[in-house]
Amino acid sequence: MKIIELTKETTDNLLEELLQRSPNSYGEYESCVNEIIENVRTRGDEAVFEYTRRFDGADIDAEHILVTDDEIQQAYQEVDASLLDVIRKSLASIRSFHEKQCQNSWFESKDNGVILGQRVIPLEKVGVYVPGGKAVYPSSVLMNIIPAKAAGVEHIIMTTPPGKDGKVNPSTLVAAKEAGADAVYKVGGAQAVAAMAFGTRRIPKVDKIVGPGNIYVALAKKAVFGYVSIDSVAGPSEILVLADETANPVFAAADLLSQAEHDEMASAIMITTSRELAEKVSKEADRFTAGLSRRDIIQKSLDHYGYILVAKNMEEAVAAANAIASEHLEILAKNPFEIMTKIRNAGAIFLGPYSSEPLGDYYAGPNHVLPTNGTARFFSALGVDDFIKKSSIISYSKEALEQVYKDIIQFAESEQLTAHANSIRVRFEEQ
Repeated sequence: MKIIELTKETTDNLLEELLQRSPNSYGEYESCVNEIIENVRTRGDEAVFEYTRRFDGADIDAEHILVTDDEIQQAYQEVDASLLDVIRKSLASIRSFHEKQCQNSWFESKDNGVILGQRVIPLEKVGVYVPGGKAVYPSSVLMNIIPAKAAGVEHIIMTTPPGKDGKVNPSTLVAAKEAGADAVYKVGGAQAVAAMAFGTRRIPKVDKIVGPGNIYVALAKKAVFGYVSIDSVAGPSEILVLADETANPVFAAADLLSQAEHDEMASAIMITTSRELAEKVSKEADRFTAGLSRRDIIQKSLDHYGYILVAKNMEEAVAAANAIASEHLEILAKNPFEIMTKIRNAGAIFLGPYSSEPLGDYYAGPNHVLPTNGTARFFSALGVDDFIKKSSIISYSKEALEQVYKDIIQFAESEQLTAHANSIRVRFEEQ
């Protein structure tokens, strides 16, 4: 890994480099994605089936696009019992965490007849996209469906690309069934996003689309935003390890590689106050990489976006971490909780040597769908709030309105909105 001194210039250069990984920089793919979306929008299922044959090599038709109960039962037979047990334990942790996020409607009544409140309403239909092909992510199935269930969403559908045999990975199906998906459709890519955004004869239109995907999926979600809601336009995975001289270099190196193996464009960054630690971590990263199954991907990720930045002190290191606003932030230091209070921007924060990032990916309970590409400055982890909407409630008695109606008229007329003023005036003054 590249070891460099942390300065304002190196931080600025790094931020600029990381931003090039954003889906906002993938303009070359947009015309292709827009063509797919428009084709699905106008031709519906016919276009979906054509793209599935073209991109996934699967001959899917109207009779086979929906996963059947028999296929789900077969999946249960194929998934190892011990893995099913782990999925259920993980599900329980995720559900417990997200149920604590639930909000209630509230109302406030005053003596003069004013009633104000907020009604919390779950979305009616949500679509969850789950990657397929070589990638198998039952953990993402749980992380996207469970908060929607906790929020009270009435209907949750899932789309995922099939294999060439027209089947969906068994662990993905089992996770969907356990989490509570109402229907699973065998379709992936931008065509799946378009189908959920606009609806086809076989695939229902939803109110919101969530879930990770490749460049085409990310750009498709961006393109349909406004017709439906989306969770985010996610970029490649990221980890930032903030460490002092007490950190274990073996732990730090292993954690950095846990994200580098996701994608050649994933970033793995450590900021430390110790040059000695930086050199040890770099050596350990090389040692681990040589023996890992995805070493080619890891090496390309590290070559392009793997950095160890050496800071003068922890204050400087924290400032850089806040500027980078990483998806995952680990604090490996003698006082992690104190340092954590100074962190403003991070998708998820892992404290101490035994809170490795994969713990959050699979088991702890907080959501692993997190803001990337610096968007942790203003976005949060996926949660129950993403699957609800809020309606304001306003009720005034005649007595209550009479006390304030002249103020409202004055305010409206100051904005030259005389019809607004008149709407209030007619209730108390003769015309």
